[in-house]
Amino acid sequence: MSDAHDEHESVIKTPKQLIAAVLAGFLVPIIGILLLVQFVSNDKKVSAGSSALSAEAVAARIQPVADQGFTFKDASGPKQLQSGEAVYKMVCSACHATGAAGSPKFGDNGAWGPRLAQGYDTLVQHAVAGIRAMPAKGGNPDLDDVEVARAVVHMANGSGAQFKEPEVKAPAAPADAPAK
Repeated sequence: MSDAHDEHESVIKTPKQLIAAVLAGFLVPIIGILLLVQFVSNDKKVSAGSSALSAEAVAARIQPVADQGFTFKDASGPKQLQSGEAVYKMVCSACHATGAAGSPKFGDNGAWGPRLAQGYDTLVQHAVAGIRAMPAKGGNPDLDDVEVARAVVHMANGSGAQFKEPEVKAPAAPADAPAK
């Protein structure tokens, strides 16, 4: 029988190669760890030309959200009525700018003609209560009737009407309020 099945070959054939393999097995991981520590502890990580860590950029990122132009309104304070144009842009333009659901487009005299013939009061009543596909107050129940009427005047006057903007009635003084 042959002793060939008991023979094993190894890459390491001399004691010098064994020492080199053992040293490499220890040194390669140690050098890798040292390089990682150096990379993590390095202070300058910003690319050339970047101002991401400048004092101004950091201050802009951490300034409060309230300073971004948001206005908070006092829910217990008196309501500030919006103009007809503001209400149109905020609510009405969703349908009246595109003609969605059969609504007359802003400035389309042909589509507004039959509606204008019904009169100011009917237009305002339909806008406040809703008609066909149009929800009451254009879908925004927070609008005051005067704001809706102003939006109607804005849209109707944009199509050739000469409606006068509604006047706001001053709230009546309470009966028990002292006279000044």
